Amino acid sequence: MTTQTATPVVARTRDELAEARAALTAGDVAVVMTMGALHHGHAQLIKQARARAEHVIVTIFLNPLQFGPREDLSRYPRTFDDDMEICTREGVDIVFAPTPDVVYPEGDPGVRISAGPLGAVLEGQARPGHFDGVLTVVGKLLHLTGASSAYFGQKDAQQLLLIRRMVRDLDFPVDVVSVPTVREEDGLAMSSRNTYLTASDREVALCLSQALKAGADAAAEGPSAIRRAARSVLVKEPLALIDYLVLVHPTTLEDVPEWYRGEALLAVAGRVGTTRLIDNMPVRVGPGGGALQVFSEHAGRHEAPVE
Repeated sequence: MTTQTATPVVARTRDELAEARAALTAGDVAVVMTMGALHHGHAQLIKQARARAEHVIVTIFLNPLQFGPREDLSRYPRTFDDDMEICTREGVDIVFAPTPDVVYPEGDPGVRISAGPLGAVLEGQARPGHFDGVLTVVGKLLHLTGASSAYFGQKDAQQLLLIRRMVRDLDFPVDVVSVPTVREEDGLAMSSRNTYLTASDREVALCLSQALKAGADAAAEGPSAIRRAARSVLVKEPLALIDYLVLVHPTTLEDVPEWYRGEALLAVAGRVGTTRLIDNMPVRVGPGGGALQVFSEHAGRHEAPVE
């Protein structure tokens, strides 16, 4: 792919985006959607997109539709100058950074994309309506950017599943690409929300990734062993208030039974201090099992009772 060192074009309106997009005359266009506060995990998304596509658009938009009434939108970190440094370094062509009135010119949209039953469990149960807001803005940004591929992190596994489902069910002409979770050296999954953690909170938060690793290490022994190993780590950290720890089917998000063999999602969510964190690990359950980077294209199709 071409190498780019120039500062990306910054588009803040629909017309500016359309003009900049029209200047990308040849090759595939990839999009990486963010809410800002970019970190190394976002940089990896951009690198993957840059390696495969001729052009890359990064969207920076703090979407009000996906924040609930008890979630403080104003608290979310805003670091646009630092974000631009990352985008420039990684060779981004266009940064689309609109305000809410650009994305939603008539205010809250009367029509939204529903996440359906898969959006009402796990994170959807903790944050009602969250995924409807996510899918609505993702759908709009896919239309506005005209991208042929979109890159999302495995860390937001339920979001990734729902975006794939939306693209398939509603016939979006877009290839959704998953990128492995990027972690700090101590295992903590990179997240913009990590900036909320105090030094002591951060130590407590490590129990989430440690629980996932313990579960994955027990994957060869089956679902009960995975759940038991992961829980044994979490119960040793009373300052982490766990919302859920689940081992579920990668496409239905239903708890996998004891006979299950194949790919599954081991996911955890909890509150550390004032910050709610999520993490997950794709695993292969059964003989030879263990942690996976991302799910295969045929994840969940080979499960069968053990004979």
